Amino acid sequence: MVKVDYSGAAAFFSGSGPDYALAKQAHTILAGRTGAGADFLGWPELPKKIRDTELDRIIEAAEKIRSRSKILVVIGIGGSYLGARGAIEFLRPAPAAADTKVLFAGNGLNPDYLNDIISQIGEQDFDVNVISKSGTTLEPAVSFRIFRDLLKEKYGTRADEHIFATTDARRGVLKSLADANGWESFVVPDDVGGRYSVLSAVGLLPMAVAGIDVRRIINCAIAEFEALSVMSEENPAWQYAAARQNLYSGGRKIELLACFDPRFRWMAEWWKQLYGESEGKDGIGIYPASVEFTADLHSMGQYIQEGERILMETLVRFDECLSPFQVPADESNADGLNYLAGRDLGEIGHVVENAVMEAHISGGVPCMTITAGRRDEEGFASLVCFFEMACGISGYMSGVNPFNQPGVEAYKKNMFRMLGKPGAI
Repeated sequence: MVKVDYSGAAAFFSGSGPDYALAKQAHTILAGRTGAGADFLGWPELPKKIRDTELDRIIEAAEKIRSRSKILVVIGIGGSYLGARGAIEFLRPAPAAADTKVLFAGNGLNPDYLNDIISQIGEQDFDVNVISKSGTTLEPAVSFRIFRDLLKEKYGTRADEHIFATTDARRGVLKSLADANGWESFVVPDDVGGRYSVLSAVGLLPMAVAGIDVRRIINCAIAEFEALSVMSEENPAWQYAAARQNLYSGGRKIELLACFDPRFRWMAEWWKQLYGESEGKDGIGIYPASVEFTADLHSMGQYIQEGERILMETLVRFDECLSPFQVPADESNADGLNYLAGRDLGEIGHVVENAVMEAHISGGVPCMTITAGRRDEEGFASLVCFFEMACGISGYMSGVNPFNQPGVEAYKKNMFRMLGKPGAI
C-alpha cells in the first residue's frame, strides 16, 4: 500500500486540520453505494470480477496479437486509452525488439498525427483494439473507420480476425458491429465509468500486448482494494482526500501532481482525467495539473516558488529504483562533480526531491508526498487503487457526484450541429 505524508502541508491547514469525520462519512457512502452515482461503483470489485471472468481470455488474445503483429493500434479517447497509455509508458517505456508496439489513435482529429501512425505501421502486420461503450463518439469512430479500411486493404476477407472490440456487453453500435462481424469482444462494465476502467479489459488488453504482467497487476489490485476498505484515519486514501479538501477550503484551488521520473508523465494524464471529471462540477473543484521534475523546475519552478499562492503540491515518489547507476569519477574534475563520484544516481535524486519540497514549502506551497514501492506492476496497481479510492472519497466530501461528467456533453452538441449531423440540435 502507498504511504501518504502531509507533514509538509500541516502548517497550511485551516481550522483543526483534515476532517476525518467527513472522510469516514464519505467512505461509508461509497462503500454502501448509497450516494449519487452509485450505479457506477463497481470499480472496487473490478479486479476480483475480471480475474474470475475475462482475465484468461484477455491474456490469450494478447498472446495471439503478440505472436503475429508488430503493431497494435488502440483506438479510444479519455478513459478508453489514458490508463493503458499511462501503464505502458510507466512500465514498458523501452519495449524489447520482439515486443509488439502499442500505438494510440482516436484521441483527436488531427490528420498529421493520424498519418504519422499509419507511416509507423508501414508494411508491418497490425491489429486494432477499438474501445468505446457506444461506438458513436466521433473521434474514435472516425479513426476506427479509417483503420478498418486499412485492415481490409491489407488482409481482405481476414480483416475481421484482426479487430478486437472492447465495448458494452449488450447494446450500442460497436457491440452490434462486433456481433455482426465476429470480432473478438471484451466488456466495458456497466457499473464502471471510463476513467475508472483501467483495471478492466479497457486497460488490460493493451497492457498485456505490451508485455506487462497483467495477472500480477490484478492480484495486487485485489489486495490493495481490500486494504483501502478499512475505515480508519490510517487509511492513506482518507489522509490524501481529507488533506487536499482542507487545503482547498483554505484557498488552494490548484493541485500540482509532481514526479521526478519522466516515465510517470502519462500516469499524471490519467490522474488529471480521474480527478478533473470527478470533482470539477457544480461550480467547485480542485483543478488538477501536473509537472515533471526536474525539467519543469527550469520552467514552471519560478511560478511554483513565487507565484500566486493558490497551489498545493503532491509529489509521487518511489522507495527504490529498478537499477543502480553510479556517478563516475573524472581525473581532471573540470566540472567540479567529483564530490558526487561513486554515489548512486537514485540516492542523489532523493536528496534533490527533499531539497525541492523544502524550497516549495518555505515559499508558501503546501506539499504532500505519496510513496509507492517500485516502478513495477505492484507499484502501478497500488497507485491506481489508491488514487481511485481517494478520488471517490474526496468527491463525496466536497458534495458532488464523483461518477458523472455532464459537462463533457456540451462541446459534443455544438460539434455535431456545426458538422451538420442529421438530427443534431
